[in-house]
Amino acid sequence: MPAISAAALEELRIKARKLRKDVVTMIYEAGSGHPGGSLSVLDILIVLYYKVMNIDSQNYKHPHRDRLVLSKGHACPALYAVLADKGFFPSAYLSSLRKINSPLQGHPDMRKTPGIEMSTGSLGQGLSVANGMALAARLNQSKYHTYVILGDGEIQEGQVWEAAMTSAHYRLDNLTAFLDYNGLQIDGWIRDVKLPQPLAGKWRAFGWHVMEVDGHDYAALLEAIGRARANKGAPTMIIAHTVKGKGISFMENQLDWHGRAPNKEEYEKALAELSQ
Repeated sequence: MPAISAAALEELRIKARKLRKDVVTMIYEAGSGHPGGSLSVLDILIVLYYKVMNIDSQNYKHPHRDRLVLSKGHACPALYAVLADKGFFPSAYLSSLRKINSPLQGHPDMRKTPGIEMSTGSLGQGLSVANGMALAARLNQSKYHTYVILGDGEIQEGQVWEAAMTSAHYRLDNLTAFLDYNGLQIDGWIRDVKLPQPLAGKWRAFGWHVMEVDGHDYAALLEAIGRARANKGAPTMIIAHTVKGKGISFMENQLDWHGRAPNKEEYEKALAELSQ
């Protein structure tokens, strides 16, 4: 994958500030949601949707489109912000987050929301689904690539590791996974809840090609994705070191922002920071 220019990087940074405002506004207007993990995963989604994935918002069911499974479904405000900006549905929908009969619920619903490939939120299941998509591409001789994003607390689920064995067994080199490694889950620091280390060593032991990057560094993410696409014979795990609540100083690395909405004062303070 070619190196990204300084101008293109700045465009992504500007886009990120706009989409972070959308995420915070959605959750504020809903009065509930998960800002911390939505803000930590957003930069990964930006790189995928704006620089990598073969998708078309006007033909989002095209059989050869790339697939994205957001296994950590509670972070869907980030995905909704990106999909709206890309034209999958009107931006006016964002203000309906978590409201009755809205297409934008608190976890993604593939039956209601254009651009959602899999209904997620029951943690631990996304990699299994992504395996099926990648296997289908092989069986149908299709060139699409499947991406899946896991949470670091989520990998405490046993099904993740069963699925990881399956990915490696079938040598799914058309599958790239990201671990949104922000270090916090609903009950606290993941190291205190259930220690996941050595992360890279575990995935390698399960037969995966593994890289570690700064999950907010667009150039590093693009370079890692390029290497993943060039890798043959094994699935790739990109461990993305991220910051929970990224971009808003009083939310960063704060457990309290895993799953609560800002009040009016906090909301205005967040928008002010994102406007600087």
